[in-house]
Amino acid sequence: MPPQPSPGSENDRIDLVLLDVGGPIYDDKAYRDALLRAARELAAEDGRSVDEAEFQQVYDERRQAQGGSLRTAVAERFLTAQDRQRLSDRAERYWEYPPSALHADVLPTLRELAGRYKLAVVANQRAVVVDALRRDGVADFIDIWAVSEVVGAEKPDPRIFQHALREAGVEPKNAVHVGNRLDTDVRGAHRVGLRTVWVVRGEAPPEPTPEQLAEPDVAVFSLAELPTALERLQGAE
Repeated sequence: MPPQPSPGSENDRIDLVLLDVGGPIYDDKAYRDALLRAARELAAEDGRSVDEAEFQQVYDERRQAQGGSLRTAVAERFLTAQDRQRLSDRAERYWEYPPSALHADVLPTLRELAGRYKLAVVANQRAVVVDALRRDGVADFIDIWAVSEVVGAEKPDPRIFQHALREAGVEPKNAVHVGNRLDTDVRGAHRVGLRTVWVVRGEAPPEPTPEQLAEPDVAVFSLAELPTALERLQGAE
């Protein structure tokens, strides 16, 4: 079924919705826990320990800042700056999304959007994330795939967004990216000419500032708000 017409102008029309995975679809705690486990193991090799409360402080500082690498910050605090890649590689061994990580609002929202819009996944993830999305029924709704390990580019690199746009045959003005980070999702998508919906959960700031909330075209606090947000972006009253 083609996208339904909207009451806004041609430029307002949305044909394609791009979705991040960590945050909007799955609970980001899965990656947080994988990174903590990896940091503890590497620290233990040198006879050191990682306090979870201190780790959470570093994690929340990076969430609040919406800039800078969490892996670099963790390596510098608990290991050494040179251990960043080791930390990243070790964390990837444990980074999996169990079925319980799927947010409850995801499948109902995708059912509502399916048929009205083309849907894409645009995510900085390993290729195996598609297996989890298939297992949990998310992949049934996805038309376009842009997973960083497959595309060879990570957000905010324009190439990963452009890959999804090319595959969908949609112009940037008629697409919206939905993500939970300002640095990689909102700012990266804006540079390509996409509109944005910021899902304020997961790696979004614990306490978003008015300035941060003003960066995306629309900010929402659950995926259940997305259908209404998309209507707003198309000029619906």
